[in-house]
Amino acid sequence: MNITNHKNLTIWKFLIPSLLGVFLFLTPLPMEDGFRIPVAILSYWLGDLLVHILPKVMTVLITISFLGVFIQKTVKPKILTSSPFFIKLFDVNGFWYVVRFIAMILAIMTYFQLGTEAVYSEDTGGLLLGEGGLLTTLFTVFVFAGLFLPLLLNYGLLDFFGSLLTKVMRPLFRLPGRSSIDSLTSWLGDGTLGVVLTNKQYEEGYYSKREAAIIGTTFSVVSITFSLVVIQEVNLEHMFLPFYGTVLFSGFVAAVIMPRIPPLSRKPLTYVNGQEGNIDETIPAGFTAFKWGLQRAKEQADRNSSIKEFFRYGSKNVLDLLLGVTPVVMAFGTIALIIAENTSFFTWLGYPFVPVLELMQVPEAEAAAETLVIGFADMFLPAIFASGIESEMTRFIIACVSVTQLIYLSEVGGVLLGSKIPINFKDLVIIFLERTIITLPIIVMIAHLIF
Repeated sequence: MNITNHKNLTIWKFLIPSLLGVFLFLTPLPMEDGFRIPVAILSYWLGDLLVHILPKVMTVLITISFLGVFIQKTVKPKILTSSPFFIKLFDVNGFWYVVRFIAMILAIMTYFQLGTEAVYSEDTGGLLLGEGGLLTTLFTVFVFAGLFLPLLLNYGLLDFFGSLLTKVMRPLFRLPGRSSIDSLTSWLGDGTLGVVLTNKQYEEGYYSKREAAIIGTTFSVVSITFSLVVIQEVNLEHMFLPFYGTVLFSGFVAAVIMPRIPPLSRKPLTYVNGQEGNIDETIPAGFTAFKWGLQRAKEQADRNSSIKEFFRYGSKNVLDLLLGVTPVVMAFGTIALIIAENTSFFTWLGYPFVPVLELMQVPEAEAAAETLVIGFADMFLPAIFASGIESEMTRFIIACVSVTQLIYLSEVGGVLLGSKIPINFKDLVIIFLERTIITLPIIVMIAHLIF
């Protein structure tokens, strides 16, 4: 093959998989209930097809995730102790061992409706594991996202955009240019998709610990589709444009501030397992950002031309997500929802916000204060609690804050804890409160201008 033909083949190796990835993850298509990206459409299709058996499937998978750890630590069969993939999947420390055990118990109690209703009701365990629940949705999302993720990761798309957008992302957010794709994937698809993409990039040495933590907690934003659900729940769907504009502006301000304050600013700039970083953002002399990005993209695509390897890599992604992440979501999400539904814990936590909201002249401040904290359990809870508030301005504020807080244990928070990204529970609590404190005054100010 002559040099010209090889160059033409290489650029197609970059363009075809990358454009397919852009179509699947980043292209909103019109549907009856709004716009959705193709991966989400496939996810909903599979969810509808398997709706009645997915709770059973998820219960089995969560049980396997614990039994795998148990067998790996006790029986130690060769297949689980010699394979790097199974070692990574099942050789977890004591804390995550206990988390998987708790998840298995909660899943079994919820599926078979054993023990107290506080665990398996449709507002707690059932919200996660029931038909159409979060975990059944995560199953379908993880299947397609995990399988097709290599289209975004392995064929040069991130290398191309990394060169183009470094001069924007680095000064504003202290992040590499390629992180813009993570954010866009969350925005158009789902926050959990953004975390999945970020986690794989971190594991492969493209993000430092600090960068992965920043992206996972700052750019794993709520999708446009789910934002519409939130504004409908508070009966303000006619105000979607000012609502989403407020969310974008306040979220942008938070994204600029958060990387510059603890705990994110104190995360080390080292890489996973002590390895060297895989990103060199310098553009050589004689190259424009576009030409250098294209050059790097073609080199990356040339290294990943095996279809067999594509499906092998994607299948490992799916197993890693289903067995590694879903138990964490089940354990932390269920416990948080039990506390939210059956105790006054979040009400007490919300009391300090009452005088703050009163000072900001927010109507029905006491009712609003509780919703500012309860979103830590699940992002949809503030909207549910706010639906009974009379003031449109207060409902608008609550809807905006609930979307910009980002950290929800029943979804993104749980997925973050189950990932390899260096974020712990304490970090999540602090980041959640910081995002609330940063975005609340901005949202209230805009609300006073609108109403």
